[in-house]
Amino acid sequence: MPADAPTTDPTTTTAGGQDVVLGVDLGTTATKVAAFTRSGDAVAEAEVEYALDEPEPGWAEQDPAAILAAARDAARAVVRHARRDGHRVLGIGVSGAMHSVIGVDEHDEPLTAVVTWADRRATPQADRIRRGPGPGVHRRTGTPVHPMSPLVKLAWFAEERPDVAARAAHWVGVKELLLHDWSGEWVVDHSMASGNGLLDLEALDWDAEALELARVRADQLPRPVPVTHRLRLRPEVAADLGLPEDVALVVGGGDGPLANLGVGAVRPGVASVSIGTSGALRVVVDRPGVDPAGRTFCYALTDDLWAVGGAITNGGVVLRWAGDALAPDLEVLADEMGDEPEESLTDLASQAPAGSEGLLMLPYLLSERAPYWTSLPRGAYVGLQRHHTRAHLLRAALEGVCQQLALVLASLREAGHEIHEMRATGGFARSAVWRQMLADVLGMPVSFPSGTQGSGYGAAVVAMTALGLVPSVEVAADRVEVDHVVEPDAAASAVYARLLPVHAGLYDALEGAFEALRDLDDDLPRGEPAAAPVDGDPGGGLAED
Repeated sequence: MPADAPTTDPTTTTAGGQDVVLGVDLGTTATKVAAFTRSGDAVAEAEVEYALDEPEPGWAEQDPAAILAAARDAARAVVRHARRDGHRVLGIGVSGAMHSVIGVDEHDEPLTAVVTWADRRATPQADRIRRGPGPGVHRRTGTPVHPMSPLVKLAWFAEERPDVAARAAHWVGVKELLLHDWSGEWVVDHSMASGNGLLDLEALDWDAEALELARVRADQLPRPVPVTHRLRLRPEVAADLGLPEDVALVVGGGDGPLANLGVGAVRPGVASVSIGTSGALRVVVDRPGVDPAGRTFCYALTDDLWAVGGAITNGGVVLRWAGDALAPDLEVLADEMGDEPEESLTDLASQAPAGSEGLLMLPYLLSERAPYWTSLPRGAYVGLQRHHTRAHLLRAALEGVCQQLALVLASLREAGHEIHEMRATGGFARSAVWRQMLADVLGMPVSFPSGTQGSGYGAAVVAMTALGLVPSVEVAADRVEVDHVVEPDAAASAVYARLLPVHAGLYDALEGAFEALRDLDDDLPRGEPAAAPVDGDPGGGLAED
């Protein structure tokens, strides 16, 4: 889809002019922009897509120019429709997909593609740093040492592309690139910076050892600022977007922490869980820190609130793989009937009982992140017997995703975090089967907020707070309404509780096999590489953290 046209027409949902704030959500394969009233209603929305490229196996890149163009196109469309209906835009808040890296030259022109969170080229650097100073860096910065981490990606550039590293005047992420395009300033909010593996969480400044490991200088990085920091739009950008020059550009934060805000999960004990292409489970706390075992991340939401949790790489992408590999006929039939293929797949999965009659799947199709934070694991079916059908295979795949999130929940509880309420978002929520399965596996009720704004609304709330339109992010989050609650089935939950330690033990049991397969990688014949992971259907959810 070209970046010069929204993929969906902007829509309006209320009549009468109101003061609104734009929430700009820079996602992995699309930028979404919405105009929100202070009560949280979206009065205009637009989305523009762009490609996620895999020039080499394990790489996941994007064109910086395409993302910048998409953001302007979507924002321009929303402004036009908001103003048409009499609304006045007071400010802009920005959310960005975390962990991206772009090299910029002395003329502020990109030297590299956008290296996204999904890129795995820096696996050797991650393994080496993890075996050395990695645990200490993780504790101080909150970011696990993993190929997703910008710290590790920068070490890759220093070692594998020294010519590019030598020419880089700045190293930034995709959101910082947008903020510079719109304001002319190089700044990074504490939320995005805390996902770089380079920021000391206590000092809110760059960590000296992390900089040394990444082989960059502090003056090559944007200036850290609070998430409520306000910038001025460049006059030509304001004119292009159809806005007055005095509209405040509020830097906002990372998409993961802002997603908690977007679903109203910022009070103590209220966690958020998302399953898009990837997945995550987070809870907001009032002090930064990771658990002693290093199983969780810690990213800033505001300067007083922190999102602690874990991200899984394999969410909706597992369902897509299962459909392609196990039930392509259902996908073809759904297409012919005009139905959603995911619904056909989850309906088939529902024909197998909870626990898939002893069949477990480790859903590590794209390696994995939490709670292991290593690129070593691979997917596996364990317990396969002759009576198992493809319904069992499909159900085990979905159960594996949910069990992985249950391991993150267990890590948080073992670290002392009380969690008594769970709010969910992401494309998986379209499936009643998957919604029920998640509640059963987690063993607790799961609430589904109304609306689908997520991180974009979170960015708008931060902007509203900076502009004094709402008293605090907590108050704004309390306005998020719950549409429905899924209660766990007691019998199914009991089955999953017994299977969880078996699932957890499989990583250790298979670690030697994972290592042997990794060592054989270069010697085995190769077919065509699989497509890079994307933050799209089945998902429409979050690919952060």
